[in-house]
Amino acid sequence: MKDTVTLHRPMLEGLMADLIGHDRTPAAYVVYLAIWSAGDGGRVALSYADLAARTGLARRTVQTAIAHLHRRQLVAIEPGAPTEVRRYQPLTPWRRWAD
Repeated sequence: MKDTVTLHRPMLEGLMADLIGHDRTPAAYVVYLAIWSAGDGGRVALSYADLAARTGLARRTVQTAIAHLHRRQLVAIEPGAPTEVRRYQPLTPWRRWAD
């Protein structure tokens, strides 16, 4: 595991203001950052329990945050069997906006 994680300025400033200020879902921002850091921006397999342990949030709060991130198209969820650990891909829509 690397000691550093690269974050983009729009992720820190724009996404934080959007999820925390506008949507009033700070847990979604924390979960997004946890997914990003676990996979260093790439696809990663994490259970709700893993995300809860990484963030200090309740498992149900993590589930709600994931649903919100998926609805906002900030996280892609790889489909699998109901009992499989989900694979998440953090999405970066601000990169499309910059082009």
